[in-house]
Amino acid sequence: MLEKILLVQDTYKPRADDVILATQPKCGTTWLKALAFTITNRSRYSFADHPLLTRHPQHVVPFIEIRSLGMDHTEVKALPSPRLLATHMPMSMLPPDTSSQGCRIVYLCRDPKDTLVSRLHYENKVVKGCNLSMDCAFSMFCEGFSPYGPFWDHCREYWEESLARPNNVLFLKYEEIMSNPVQAVRELAKFLGVPLTEEEESSGVAEEVVKLCSFETLTSLQVNQVGGIARGNKVYLDNSVFFRKGKVGDWTNHMSQELGEKLYHIVQQKLQGCGLVF
Repeated sequence: MLEKILLVQDTYKPRADDVILATQPKCGTTWLKALAFTITNRSRYSFADHPLLTRHPQHVVPFIEIRSLGMDHTEVKALPSPRLLATHMPMSMLPPDTSSQGCRIVYLCRDPKDTLVSRLHYENKVVKGCNLSMDCAFSMFCEGFSPYGPFWDHCREYWEESLARPNNVLFLKYEEIMSNPVQAVRELAKFLGVPLTEEEESSGVAEEVVKLCSFETLTSLQVNQVGGIARGNKVYLDNSVFFRKGKVGDWTNHMSQELGEKLYHIVQQKLQGCGLVF
């Protein structure tokens, strides 16, 4: 992973009109890609004949550092502006020009307990021979072991950047989007410089975006049920693996209340003083 990030720092040249969707794995990346792609391209495609009906959300927005999920770094460079890109990298690992150029960054985080459970299921599905237990995954999570660094550091970096540069960094929570997805679409559209018009509001465009990008719609599509990509290192990514439940609070079905409280207190202790709470 570090090798890929170092390559990005050498090859990715941020542009002022780049939009970067930043997440930790299993924090709603697929959903955020679908929403942002639909919002920014709504003048190009109708909802009845939309690319998301035939293409996986992970493939319409390329990662900067993960080449097997869409494009490599040379193809990202060749994309026309404005570019819609994604990353799992911490804020501090992005090229400095990302800030100096004024790129827009949308960061989506999620309750750490649900993130842990989702990540555990994901790893056991995609890595051949992997059979992580909850106890093992819990221990690693609490000690900060992750391909992209500790959960709390990742969140804190983007959170503090959003406070320092609110016009360039939008910090969102998965649970808040779930509770009011239509309002989230409006907020995203405004931040991305393409606010909904009065006509779009009256014709229910925000509701259409929410419907198209919903878990129910996306999981019902054949493109998201079959096929996949081999990523090497014993990893094969089925298209379906990016969709599990998408529920808030599912951790209670996989983790004891005692473990949940322990994780909550660890994360809050690590985030102490910055104002971010879960």
